[in-house]
Amino acid sequence: MLLDTLGSRGQLLNIAQRLLSIDSPSGFTQNVVREAEQIAQDHSYVTRRTNKGNLIVSVPGREKGKKIGLCAHVDTLGLMVRSITADGMLMTTKVGGPILPTLDGEYCRIYTRDGKVYTGTILSLSPAAHVFDDAATRPRDEKNLAVRIDEKVRSKADVEALGICPGDYVCIDPKTTVTESGFLKSRFIDDKGSAACLLVLLRLMHFAKVRPRYDTEVCFTVHEEVGHGGATLPQVDELLAVDMGCVGDDLSCTEYQVSICAKDNNGPYDYEMVSRLVELAKANGVDYAVDIYPHYGSDVAVAWKTGMDAKGALIGPGVHASHGMERTHFDGMKATIDLVSLYLELG
Repeated sequence: MLLDTLGSRGQLLNIAQRLLSIDSPSGFTQNVVREAEQIAQDHSYVTRRTNKGNLIVSVPGREKGKKIGLCAHVDTLGLMVRSITADGMLMTTKVGGPILPTLDGEYCRIYTRDGKVYTGTILSLSPAAHVFDDAATRPRDEKNLAVRIDEKVRSKADVEALGICPGDYVCIDPKTTVTESGFLKSRFIDDKGSAACLLVLLRLMHFAKVRPRYDTEVCFTVHEEVGHGGATLPQVDELLAVDMGCVGDDLSCTEYQVSICAKDNNGPYDYEMVSRLVELAKANGVDYAVDIYPHYGSDVAVAWKTGMDAKGALIGPGVHASHGMERTHFDGMKATIDLVSLYLELG
C-alpha cells in the first residue's frame, strides 16, 4: 500500500497533531483551513475556498468519465459565551454536540472579537466538595457549567473590560497525546483524524507521482458539526465522506480498522458504492468492518438533501468515545488511507 512504501506513522500522526492543535469549532475555522491549505499547496496542489469557507483541493485524474469527491471536516465541537454572571463567570451555549458532563474541569481558551485570547477552566457551578452539598450530584449542563477566567475579575464589568462578550468562542483544550503503542488520544479526532488521512494521502500521491483514475475534488468542510457542511460541495458523480467510524455497543468496528457505514440516521448509503468498498477491502487485505451508525449524520446526507445527484458512501477509522475524550489507532487511520487509495484507483 502507498503508506507502506512512502509514508510513516510519524508523518500521519504529525499532521493530525498539527490540525488538532488549532482551535476550530464550527464558524471559527479560518486558522485550521489555512493550515490544511498550506499543506496541500506545499505539495503543488491547486486549492480554492468557497464563500462559506470550505477548502477544495483539485486533483486531475488520468482519464475522464466521471468526477469523484472526497470530504472530511475540520470543524469541531465547542462553546460560545452566552452571558456573563454578576461575579464574573461565563455562561455558555453549545456549538455542535459535545457531551457536556465530560467538559467539567477542562481547560479552555476564550477568543474575543478584537483578537485577544484568554485562558480558563470549565467548571460546575458547585465546583468544591468542601463547600457545596451537591458538588458530586449537580447536573453538568448548560445551566450548571460555567467558565472561570484566568484573570482577576470579580464582576460582570471586570469581564467586559477585558473585551469578552456574548458571541465569543470558547475553545476546549483537546489534550492531544500520541502513545508509543500507536494510539492517538484527543478531543476532535472527529474529524481531524480523517482530515489528516486525506492530507497525508495527497502528500504521498505527490511524492509517488501517482494520480487517481478520475478527476477528484478533495473537500475539507467547516460546518459539519452544525449540520450543513456538505450543503455547498462541488457537483460530483460519487461522494465519499471520510469521517469517524463508530465503536461501541453492538457495533463490530474497532479502533484498528476502517469502518464502512451501510446506514446512519438519514438512511442507507448507496448500495453499489458500499459493496464496491467492501470488495476492495476484502480483496486487498484491508482490515475493515461494516456497521450501522445509530446516532450519526454526514456531509453526504446534507449534499443529498440540497439536491446533489451523486452516489454516496461513508468510511473512517474507528473512534472510541465520540464527542468526548476520543481515541483511535494508527492502524485504523492507515486502513482508511489504504481503502481510499484503492477506491481512487491510483496509478
